Amino acid sequence: MTASNTALLVIDVQESFRHRPYWRDEDVVDFLSRQQALIDGAKAAGHAVVQIFHTDEDAEFRLDSGFVTTLAGLKIEPDVIIHKTRHSAFVGTPLEIWLRQRGIGRLIVSGIRTEQCCETTTRHGADLGFAVDYVTEATLTFPMTHASGQVFSAADIKIRTELVLAGRFARIATVEQALGQIGLAA
Repeated sequence: MTASNTALLVIDVQESFRHRPYWRDEDVVDFLSRQQALIDGAKAAGHAVVQIFHTDEDAEFRLDSGFVTTLAGLKIEPDVIIHKTRHSAFVGTPLEIWLRQRGIGRLIVSGIRTEQCCETTTRHGADLGFAVDYVTEATLTFPMTHASGQVFSAADIKIRTELVLAGRFARIATVEQALGQIGLAA
C-alpha cells in the first residue's frame, strides 16, 4: 500500500467523553501517547488524516456544548473533519465519497470507544470494500457491566473486539505495524 491510498481515521477523540459518568483516567495517558504516535506517523508517511466527531442531542455531544473539540493532550491537523450522528462514521456523512474521490482503499482505525464507534466503523468500512487495520492500542474504552452483573474491564472489551474483528473485518495492528514500520500479522 502506498501513502496515497491510506487514511487514518481518528474517531471521536473528543472532550465530550470526559463529561460522561463512565469516564476513567487510568488508560488515557497511554492512549494519548499511542494515538499521537499514530497521527504523527501517518502525517510523516503522507497518509490522509480524518478527524471524526460524534454529535447528538446528549448535552456533552451537542455541537454548541463546547465539548465537541479535540481531547486535551492530542495534537492533530486533519485533512478533513467529519461530523457524525451514528456509530458508523459512514452513515449519513460524506466520508465514503471523500475517501473514494482520493483513491483511498486502506483505512487505519483508531479512537474512542473501542467496541462502539471504532468497531462499527471498522465493520462498515470492510463491508464497503476498504482494507482496514484496527489499532487497538490507539483506541480507548471503559469498563462495562453486563445485565447479569458481570463487569468487563476495558482490557476485556479490547480483547473481545480484536476477537470479532480479526481476519473477518480487519487486521489487528500495533501503531508501528499499521504505519508499515514492522511486518503486519493477519
